[in-house]
Amino acid sequence: MEDWITRCRSVNFWDRSSTCPNCIGLPEDRLIVLHALSRKFAVLTISSAGRCWTFGKEKFIVKDIIKWWSEKNKLQRLPLVALGVSSGGYFVSALATELKFSSITLMIAEGLFDQMDITGDYAPTLFVHMPKDQPRQQKIHENLELLRNKGVDVAEIECKEVPLSPHILADRIPGIGQTVSAKLFELFQDKGFVDSNGYMKNDGRATRWKQALRESNIHLPDQHLSQHIQEELNLAFAYHEMTSLHSEEIFKWFESHMS
Repeated sequence: MEDWITRCRSVNFWDRSSTCPNCIGLPEDRLIVLHALSRKFAVLTISSAGRCWTFGKEKFIVKDIIKWWSEKNKLQRLPLVALGVSSGGYFVSALATELKFSSITLMIAEGLFDQMDITGDYAPTLFVHMPKDQPRQQKIHENLELLRNKGVDVAEIECKEVPLSPHILADRIPGIGQTVSAKLFELFQDKGFVDSNGYMKNDGRATRWKQALRESNIHLPDQHLSQHIQEELNLAFAYHEMTSLHSEEIFKWFESHMS
């Protein structure tokens, strides 16, 4: 359950540093931020009060935080966009009825549109989802149609499974070297966690890779990196996980609605 518990923490998006010693910098989360910064976006990440977002008082607290931060940094005249993941996606869909966003992105979330009164001036909405989660995919398609019928600009990006390789963990996780990455991939092969093409046979959360790692002679340079590996295994299976693989399309969506 650890992956679900940490999903709503802003520290996941930033690398650990002297100014943020508690930051975690999960691989997909940090890559989204780095992509945003490279395109000259100012980035604000906000943690939920509990394990996941709620949709009452918390919505107005976040609205006030965004307004305060924008004014403090003299950004209030610039377009405002939002990206929410999982419960954060539901939250952003609701927040967009209280704040004027130029566009929003909901990742692995269908939103709360069946519970809201949507009008044609609702923020253009991009759904980034994983078709392997078929019930959610069905709801997203229903909400795409609902929003289109209201005159809202909508689009979707489907995220497919990604094969693992000897170098992929080293490429995506700072702190994991090529040697450790290759050994981990070999371990996953030996234990039958991946098929002959490198695809995960099961969701990372349902794969007993941590036990296999403990029983092996592979030593991570930092034990905290296990949650970084977990995120990449979840992403590789592509059922329900944060992804930076479509950052280019996401930020093009944002930029296309800023005029």
